[in-house]
Amino acid sequence: MFSPAVLDHFKNPRNAGNLLDATTIVEVTNPVCGDILRLAIKTEGNRVVAARFKTQGCVTAIACSSYIAEWLEGKTLEDARKLTYAQISEALGGLPQATMHGAQLAEDALKSL
Repeated sequence: MFSPAVLDHFKNPRNAGNLLDATTIVEVTNPVCGDILRLAIKTEGNRVVAARFKTQGCVTAIACSSYIAEWLEGKTLEDARKLTYAQISEALGGLPQATMHGAQLAEDALKSL
């Protein structure tokens, strides 16, 4: 059901944890399934130099959170706001429609930065 990339990010999450010197912290939720994503970034100028996440949720919510936290580093805030849930899904090898909400949660966090 899940791609190797989804399972890898779920089993070996990248950039999980707190970011004590974060310049921005956002928290988004999916009220339907109860997933919660807390995304913290540190910026220098308009560029993200560090990103960390904490997610309570399903396999895809955790995998998508891990993906964006890794992807964000080195990107601009403008780049971050342009990444769509469809692009996140594609980067992770495609998410089943029933679990697309994980990518939508990640997109919501990016748009909130």
